[in-house]
Amino acid sequence: MKIQEVRTKAKALGLKNTFGLSKAELIRRVQKAEGNFDCFGTVKDYCDQFQCCFRDDCLSLSGAKEK
Repeated sequence: MKIQEVRTKAKALGLKNTFGLSKAELIRRVQKAEGNFDCFGTVKDYCDQFQCCFRDDCLSLSGAKEK
């Protein structure tokens, strides 16, 4: 997902004070606002957050397995 898409999602969720955040930190704030764990980019071996819209990007970033 591109940063502009993440910013649009953050704005739609009503997140404020997001200027200057890295893409990963912004995604973590969106995850938290959506009721998910704020764990983007931190997975080691496996991710069980199937409902997270950033899951595919996160898994490809970390090299974790999709099960």
